[in-house]
Amino acid sequence: MQVGNARYLKPSDLPESVVVFPLSGALLLPTGQLPLNIFEPRYLSMFDAAIAGNRLVGVVQPALGEPAETPHLSHVGCLGRITSFAETGDGRYIVSLTGICRFRLMDEITGHQPYRTFRITPFISDLKSRDEEDTVDRSALLSAFRAYLDANKLEADWESVERASNMTLVNSLAMMAPFDPAEKQALLEAPDLKTRAETFIAIIEIVLARFGDTDSVMQ
Repeated sequence: MQVGNARYLKPSDLPESVVVFPLSGALLLPTGQLPLNIFEPRYLSMFDAAIAGNRLVGVVQPALGEPAETPHLSHVGCLGRITSFAETGDGRYIVSLTGICRFRLMDEITGHQPYRTFRITPFISDLKSRDEEDTVDRSALLSAFRAYLDANKLEADWESVERASNMTLVNSLAMMAPFDPAEKQALLEAPDLKTRAETFIAIIEIVLARFGDTDSVMQ
C-alpha cells in the first residue's frame, strides 16, 4: 500500500509500537483521510515526536463511557501516516492522517512522555484489502447511501462517487457517516471490506427505520 511517500507492503514495514491518539466518535480506515486540529499540549508534543520519527500515529476510540483524561481504550484502532501538516501561527497544528491498516492494542509502554504509547499487532491483511474489491455489493451500498441522503435532504457529488473504487467508497462512507461511537467501532472491527459494507447498510436501515423509511433501502 502506498501512503504519501511511503510504501507499506509487509509486516517489517510497520512499527512494533505506536503513539496513540484517543479520539471518540472518529473513524480512520485504510486509505481514508482524517483531518485533525491539534491544540492540547500533550498531543502537540505527540505529533512533534511522530513528525520527527516515522510519521505514524494510532487513532483509537476510548472505551464507551470512559473518562476523558486517561481512559481505557477500545482494543482495535487504525494506524495512520501524517501526510500533510501545517502550523497555524496560534499554537495549533492542522494535520491530515491517511489510514494504513488497523491494529490491535497490546500492552502499554510506560514512560515520561505526556502521551501514550502501545505495542500493537497490525492487521496485515489490510495491506492487501484492494484484493477484496469485487466482494462488495456496490449497488446495495449506493442504494443505502442514496436513501440516507434523501431522508436527510442531503446532496452528494455523484460523479466522484461513481469514480471511486469499492474500497475507497466503503471506507469513505463509513468515515463520513454521522454514526455514534459504537457504530463507528463496529465498522472499524468488521473483518473485511464486504462485511464492512454490509454493516454500513445495516446501520443505515436502522437509522432509516427511525424515519419510517426502509422501503428505499430494500428495493
